[in-house]
Amino acid sequence: MLRAMVTFLMENGKIETTVTRAKEVRSMAEKMITIAKGGDLHSKRQVYAYITKETVAKKVIDELAPKYKDVKGGYTRIIRTGPRRGDAAETAMIELVK
Repeated sequence: MLRAMVTFLMENGKIETTVTRAKEVRSMAEKMITIAKGGDLHSKRQVYAYITKETVAKKVIDELAPKYKDVKGGYTRIIRTGPRRGDAAETAMIELVK
């Protein structure tokens, strides 16, 4: 589930989920971008191994990594959106910082 959420975040730029899941997705998404910034073959293979869609992995390597090359972290932002209707779980929106 975590791999799918990270893939969806990289593909669309933002997702809405619970706060706990958003924090876990943030951790892995930032690791994937940091790995992709390496630029060598091993880094590319690690990204392709984790992200479930090949087109999204290519986007991370070709577009997102160069975009954040001078930034040392903080590629994502979590915005709390309030309780979810039904079970009152705290929800949040996680997005890539522009």
